[in-house]
Amino acid sequence: MPARILVAEDDVKQAQLIRIYLEREGHDVQVVADGRSAIDRARRSRPDLIVLDVMMPGVDGLDVCRILRADSRVPILLLTARSTEEDLLLGLDLGADDYMTKPYSPRELTARVRALLRRARAAEGERPPVLTVGDVEIDTARFEVRVAGEPVALTGKEFAILAVLAGEPGRAFTRAQIIDRVFGFDQEVLERTVDAHVMNLRRKLERGRPGRRYVETVYGRGYRFAALPPAPAGGGR
Repeated sequence: MPARILVAEDDVKQAQLIRIYLEREGHDVQVVADGRSAIDRARRSRPDLIVLDVMMPGVDGLDVCRILRADSRVPILLLTARSTEEDLLLGLDLGADDYMTKPYSPRELTARVRALLRRARAAEGERPPVLTVGDVEIDTARFEVRVAGEPVALTGKEFAILAVLAGEPGRAFTRAQIIDRVFGFDQEVLERTVDAHVMNLRRKLERGRPGRRYVETVYGRGYRFAALPPAPAGGGR
């Protein structure tokens, strides 16, 4: 089946060759030439798969992989000229699904892409479409949040923070970890900016629900999503 594929490759000839072979397979292919553009484009267009060169200017492919994997399960195929076992294991540890060392066969690349897409679609069929923690439902595909069945409108950053925290209920995240996962390489973000977003997120989640505390402060550490949100004061429904 056709898929939306993002190719991040700074070598123009290599990028064009990959585009030609993938478009022959019927895929919709977008190409970017640096890591920052790869992060931005992936977050905006939500591709079905990413072909990611490791050696790129500005932000290298390993950092791109780490940042995108923090909030997305999109399949990532790494292309690398580094052939040592340590380099390859690092890529996989950061969340890459597969890798190819240069030089590579374009036909093999398209076969690897087909296999990754099949695996991702099979896993999608097994995965619940909505993340549910207590009475909070987070639909990352539709960008929707419901609390006790009622929709809650969040900004993009509030939604991203909620997805990070609720993805691992009970785990305490530092402000620096939240900045890294939500804001990526925006170095102008301050820790108090995270505090402001969390304050607004709490207000929206807890509106009309006295006694509830979904996002907890972990003093000296940061924030965590309550593993089991408490029942409203005075008893449950």
